Amino acid sequence: MTPNASRQRSAAALAAAALAMGGCATQDYVDQQIAVTNARIDAVQRDTQAALARAEEAHRLARGDFQHTVLMTDDSVKFETDKSALSDSARAWLAGFAARLKAENRNVHVEVIGHADSSGRTQHNLQLGQRRADAVVRFLHARGVPLHHMSALSYGEHIPKAPNEAAAGRAENRRVVLVVMG
Repeated sequence: MTPNASRQRSAAALAAAALAMGGCATQDYVDQQIAVTNARIDAVQRDTQAALARAEEAHRLARGDFQHTVLMTDDSVKFETDKSALSDSARAWLAGFAARLKAENRNVHVEVIGHADSSGRTQHNLQLGQRRADAVVRFLHARGVPLHHMSALSYGEHIPKAPNEAAAGRAENRRVVLVVMG
């Protein structure tokens, strides 16, 4: 049934009810009751459409059919050789990053990816990258970023930013990359 047909039936029912009560309803009264009924129907239709949209979104998320958009990527946090302790400059940068996340109050997820240079064994470098990522997550969490908005993983030496042959390249590869997704 179309909304107009529904409104017409409701209006006719109201008019019939008014006449059946023993008096004669004025046209103004009938028009007023029709307007009230139409307003109620419109409100119910808006609520129904909103509920349907929420249900469709919940269904899409339950299927796992969602995409993240990368909002920001940064690799400003660097580490000393074979260390996972945060430097003073890394702490300062991360404190500003945490403050910005909290101030913007957006529902984002931060992927913290630890990296290492190629000195050392592959397994050691994977573990070192993980310790670096975990150190950043702990620091951000201590500054108010919820744990469920972060994940920590390690690529070890597998995705270098620069060639590992030179000292400068190795220094660039000892990093944590922050990927903010919304």
